[in-house]
Amino acid sequence: MPGIDECLTEAMTLPGARGASLVDWTSGLALGTAGESPVGDHETTAAETAELARSAAEFDTFLATDDDAGGAGGAGDDGRPEKAGGPPVEDLIVTTRAGYHVLRFVETSFDSSVFLHLWLDRETGNLALARMRLRDIAEKLVLG
Repeated sequence: MPGIDECLTEAMTLPGARGASLVDWTSGLALGTAGESPVGDHETTAAETAELARSAAEFDTFLATDDDAGGAGGAGDDGRPEKAGGPPVEDLIVTTRAGYHVLRFVETSFDSSVFLHLWLDRETGNLALARMRLRDIAEKLVLG
């Protein structure tokens, strides 16, 4: 089972990959990095992408419900939709004029508060392939 460094190295083999990191979205800290950073500093990039991930994870609009997972669904005691297990969001994609940023949430045995961030060059990157491969990388990542 691969660890952080091996998974980031694998992410960097994707066509158009410019940089990759594993980020804790609650603290904004990079747990591992590879390649370049869009702003020249991996810690700044981690903090900024964590803000985006945290927003998506905390807004009710983006929370998975039992209906999304094929369950019975329904509302909890407070009238809000019941949350399904696992990370709150599968992935986020931000498209810029020069590239793509894919944030893939990682399911963990503890609080699932980490995500993989892949920065792709727009001209040479393949967004669909990157999304599928990041899913596979996230599934086999071992955090210990």
